[in-house]
Order: sequence, then structure tokens, then C-alpha cells
Amino acid sequence: MTYLAPNHQAPITLSTLAKYKKVGEKFSCLTCYEASFAHLMGQAGIDTILVGDSLGMVVQGQSSTLPVTVADMVYHTQNVARANSHALIMTDLPFMSYATLTDAVANARAVMQAGANVVKIEGGSELAEIVQVLANNGVPTCVHLGLTPQSVNVFGGYKVQGKTDAQAEKLLKDCEILVNAGASMILLECVPASLAKTVTEKFAVPVIGIGAGADTDGQVLVMHDMLGVYTRKPAKFVKDFLKDDGNETGDILGAFVNYHNSVKNGSFPSIEHTF
Repeated sequence: MTYLAPNHQAPITLSTLAKYKKVGEKFSCLTCYEASFAHLMGQAGIDTILVGDSLGMVVQGQSSTLPVTVADMVYHTQNVARANSHALIMTDLPFMSYATLTDAVANARAVMQAGANVVKIEGGSELAEIVQVLANNGVPTCVHLGLTPQSVNVFGGYKVQGKTDAQAEKLLKDCEILVNAGASMILLECVPASLAKTVTEKFAVPVIGIGAGADTDGQVLVMHDMLGVYTRKPAKFVKDFLKDDGNETGDILGAFVNYHNSVKNGSFPSIEHTF
């Protein structure tokens, strides 16, 4: 297994991801919340890091992402940014931190100044004004659609979205409005693979999937999940890369390389990880 030297890799930017999409090259993304793992991800060549509000569950032990604060996101983004020399860093704006335009601007500024390159927000066409204002002020956004964990109480649980024609049509329309407003990326979670394929082909911006099939431009997993560190039953789209291919030695760097290569060569996700 080949390990990559982080000092010899050019930093990943939105322009890099756009070039990948144009030539059909996949890109990898993992969640990360601290410096040591960010350093290992750099050695493995991971393309993008998501400082996710998933930290509420996997780091803080919360039952959902809802208790996570902007201060939490700033702190963990700073930790990751200090050790990162390669990956593009995305940071979640947490629950209710962008309910108003004023809040969105202030909190986007906070996480960008902490080291984020892109902010991620959850929702549909109602976010268009926020996306436009942030874009006009130099803040790229990744819009998260499908299963949006901050809306878990609205959905009544963690359920696949976009299964009906009406739901699929709404998601496509939301994507169109948000891309036209200036969104730089789309993240689709737990949607049928056919719908994710349509979104990826229809829009020029990079599309990241999690539980959205193999046809998206990039793939993301929660780091703890792909290392087999579960506090609850793993989702259908999760794969334990620490055990994959006989890698049962606790070689975390090897697991990151394995994941990165599997995304790049298209072997992950497979049918068993797809809705």
C-alpha cells in the first residue's frame, strides 16, 4: 500500500474539484475534528475534509447534531486547519445558526476565519438568499439536501429521502435554485442512486454523496464509521475500511489510504451500500 507525502501534494481547491468533475475523476471526503487525524488524512491524500456537526454524536456523545454550537465548530475547525496542508476544508454551520441572514453572515465569518474554505448548510430553496449573500461576500457554500440531520425531528427519524416522484422533483428544483443563487457544491445524503446520478449530471458544481450511490463526483463518510467505531448500528452506506482487505492491524493511515483509493477507483460505494 502506497502512502502519499503531504508536502508534495498541491492544495485542493474548488477549482481542483471542478477539474475533477470535468474529467470524471472522483474525490474523497472524510469528517475530521482534530489535528492528529487531519495530519494522517493529509498523508493518505484525502481530497476534502468535512468538519461536521456529526461531532455532536461521535465526539460529544449527544443523541443528535442539534446541541452543537458555533463555538464548537470554530474550535474543531481551528484544530483541523492547523494540521492541514492538502485538503479543502468544509465546515458545518450548526442547527439554527443560519436561521436569519444576519446570523448566517456572522457565523460563516467565524468558521471561515477559523480556517474553513467552504461552509455547509442544510436545506432547500429557502436558503437561496443566504447562499447568494455569502457568495457575494466571498464565502463558498455547500448545500446539503436529502436526509438533513438537523431536520431529523421534521422527518421523524433518519429516513431515505427523494423516493417519490414529487420528492425527487422538489429536490431537483431546490438544487437548481441554489446553484443559480451561487452554491459551489451539493451534498446529497440518503437519496436513491438514480436521483443522485441525475443531480450530478444536471449541475456543473461538484456533487458529494453519502448513501447516494456511486455516480456522484465525490464520496463522504464519518471518520469514526469508516474505522468501525460505532456507538449505534451502522447505516447501510457505511463500510469498515479498517478491516477491509485484511487490514486488521489497527493501521488507521492504511484505512484512510484504502478509503481514498476505493473512492478514486470507483469500488466504493458498491451496490450493498446503495439505496
